[in-house]
Amino acid sequence: MNVAVVVQARSGSSRLPNKVLAEVAGAPVLVRMLERVLAATTPSTVVLATTTDPSDDLIVGLGARAGVRVERGHPLDLLDRHVQAARAVGADAVVKIPSDCPLIDPGVIDHVIGAFLAELGRYDFVSNLHPATWPDGNDVEVMTMAALETAHREATRPLEREHTTPFLWDNPERFRCHNVAWETGLDFSKSHRLVLDYAEDLALIRSVYDALWSPTRHFTLGDILQLLEARPELRALNAAHLDYTWYRNHPGELRTISQ
Repeated sequence: MNVAVVVQARSGSSRLPNKVLAEVAGAPVLVRMLERVLAATTPSTVVLATTTDPSDDLIVGLGARAGVRVERGHPLDLLDRHVQAARAVGADAVVKIPSDCPLIDPGVIDHVIGAFLAELGRYDFVSNLHPATWPDGNDVEVMTMAALETAHREATRPLEREHTTPFLWDNPERFRCHNVAWETGLDFSKSHRLVLDYAEDLALIRSVYDALWSPTRHFTLGDILQLLEARPELRALNAAHLDYTWYRNHPGELRTISQ
């Protein structure tokens, strides 16, 4: 089973331009995020999928700095870009992890991919997002290459092309979908925001890295939660944006799949 972990990134962003280039703990945030993805122990090929736009030449350089393969594709059709990146490495299973998750826990990546691999052939799509229970910013979606190719051929809505996977999880009658809930039984998806969309998010992320980053150990989600419990002023930095999550803020047609 050839597993490809695809991280899509570009320099443009309507809410926070050049956000993946912002410095965190002495390195661009995208490099720090890729370090955490590479720390997952499930055997996989990590691919950074950026665009053919010249403005993303910088992204290519960051991929080289992080030591990952880089593929370039369509600037706006992210579903096409994702498929092309997966094809380039001959993937059998494809993982989607957004580049705006620089605090993602490598253990969460292993956990969700492991759930897919443990029952190989049973599911077409496995994620921890529908419904989400982990704190926002630990987004992992795993799908078969066959399912992704089907979405690539048939998806037509702008939402489906922009966000890669809605065609799969919004059609549970066609695709065998499974959700991985946080094993704690807690739901922090709406109370803790660890994703990068706004300047306030960047302030929180920098504060977490300032407190926890080490060149010899990757801090965990547990470490982050302990820090935020001890220092509630950090959680307050981006609290105004707690209600924003892309898969909860698009009108209509979005369903919650069963666990």
